[in-house]
Amino acid sequence: MKKLSNRIEAIQESATLAMAAKAREFKSRGIDVINLSLGEPDFKTPAHICEAAKNAIDDGRYFSYPPVAGYQDLREALAAKYQKENNVPYKAENIVVSNGAKQSIANTMIALLNPGDEVIVFSPYWVSYDALVRLAEGTPVLVSGSIENDFKVTAAQLEKAITPKTKAVIFSSPCNPTGSVFTKKELQDIANVVLKHENLLVIADEIYEHIDFSGEQTSIASFPGMFDRTITVNGFAKGFAMTGWRVGYIAAPKWIADGCNKVQGQITSANCSIAQRAALAAIAGDITPTKKMVEEYRRRRDVVYNLLKDIPGLKSNYPQGAFYFFPDVSSFFGKSDGTTRVKNADDLCIYLLEKANVSLVSGGAFGDDNCVRLSYAASESDLRTALQRIKDALALLN
Repeated sequence: MKKLSNRIEAIQESATLAMAAKAREFKSRGIDVINLSLGEPDFKTPAHICEAAKNAIDDGRYFSYPPVAGYQDLREALAAKYQKENNVPYKAENIVVSNGAKQSIANTMIALLNPGDEVIVFSPYWVSYDALVRLAEGTPVLVSGSIENDFKVTAAQLEKAITPKTKAVIFSSPCNPTGSVFTKKELQDIANVVLKHENLLVIADEIYEHIDFSGEQTSIASFPGMFDRTITVNGFAKGFAMTGWRVGYIAAPKWIADGCNKVQGQITSANCSIAQRAALAAIAGDITPTKKMVEEYRRRRDVVYNLLKDIPGLKSNYPQGAFYFFPDVSSFFGKSDGTTRVKNADDLCIYLLEKANVSLVSGGAFGDDNCVRLSYAASESDLRTALQRIKDALALLN
């Protein structure tokens, strides 16, 4: 009998990638699909970052294997950034540069978890958290925030979920898929709970830290006592429009960084040498392109929010970061246009792809079956057209 390993059987295909593939299939058939399913900036990588990569190629020194954890100067620059901007005293020895933040999280799970260890996952969550815990033979424990609380899990909910098997808690802020941002007080309350439990760790995903409209982005590692308890995950994909460059990193206590370095050394070794030179230019260079990009996201957020409010039956929060909306669509469950009956969010996404030619992602992949994720990393023209198509298609359901 042909059978894959139990760890592979325990995980699902990435829903965001699956919906993007469906959108590409429709486009290949000549259908005008507006793809709002992928969390990918629609901006080009800033010119000075690309120029640094070109210079690195011409330099001739960057064709050998880099150190597994990343070039020393890049790691020093990342540590300096966290010291200056986030008030966390990381050093180069605390940094491991990987092939995207997804690998950074995978390294962390493999380095930390034993079979049966529990990881509390704040839900809604990025699709890969659950899968990566399972791949490391851990057990994800989902704790859900409500739309009434901006989808944010409270410290009291965290405390209630902790058991003797709990090894870590993972969340993102700003959050994918909800766009929610934890306030400084909310993070302090979470830290207070963590500090009451010896050996409990926090995996804080800060990949969207630059795309924050709240003005209050805070690293939980900056609180007293949390440096030794926190693995900070970050990268260049979102804030610098560098998704295809595949550069992510962790900043963590040295014993954890060393463990992740050991994992990475056996799986991929170092991140691409040229991509690292581009990353150094990004972290040490002009931040103006990022600020302009964020202001455009802020403007689009308000455009989309007002359009969503104009669609009867949708319920949405007002996100403070990232570039997503996560509207509750449960009012459409059980309804039909006379041909198709929508039973759940999965059905609704397929219905909207076929009827409105707009690609979204079902909320079930993110831990909430009542919602869908909409990415507004698209042009305003496409967003306005997509929302009108969605409105018209939903109006047919009764």
